[in-house]
Amino acid sequence: MSEITNRVASSPIVTIDLESFYEKGDRVLFDLEPLLFQGMVVKEKEFRQQVKELDTSVYKDKLVGVHCSVEAIIPTWAYMLVVVRLHEAAREVVIGDLKDLEIHLMGKALRKLDIEAFRDKPVVVKGCSKLPVPDYAYGALVSLVLPVAKSLMFGEPCSTVPVYKRPKASKG
Repeated sequence: MSEITNRVASSPIVTIDLESFYEKGDRVLFDLEPLLFQGMVVKEKEFRQQVKELDTSVYKDKLVGVHCSVEAIIPTWAYMLVVVRLHEAAREVVIGDLKDLEIHLMGKALRKLDIEAFRDKPVVVKGCSKLPVPDYAYGALVSLVLPVAKSLMFGEPCSTVPVYKRPKASKG
């Protein structure tokens, strides 16, 4: 009787779990609407004063998206002013909703990825996750890994869907 071999464990396949790039922390939205005059307009002097008086302690170490929940014309500088103020306490601040925040955080984490670890190797992007991984992350990962990976698959090492295989070099 021959010994049972775990071929998945001994294969050169490298697995990337995008969930491992998920930044832990409380995510919150900062809504500009309460700072608007009649819920519609930025009045510069009053807006600046309200931003100056914000209690930033409630955003301590939080991941914050700055947005406006009502239809209003908000000058870009107004968003920037709030971002500057919130940076005093928050760990990270972006202009946008929670989806934009997730995309920013995932992009920031993926830019730290050492793609050389995937050179000439078959790569599996893990499919199941408990945390919300934005679709953006899958596309960004493909863009990073595609130039170096031998192949790219989606799923689990024991059951994958092929996504890409580097063409064999032509002889000539």
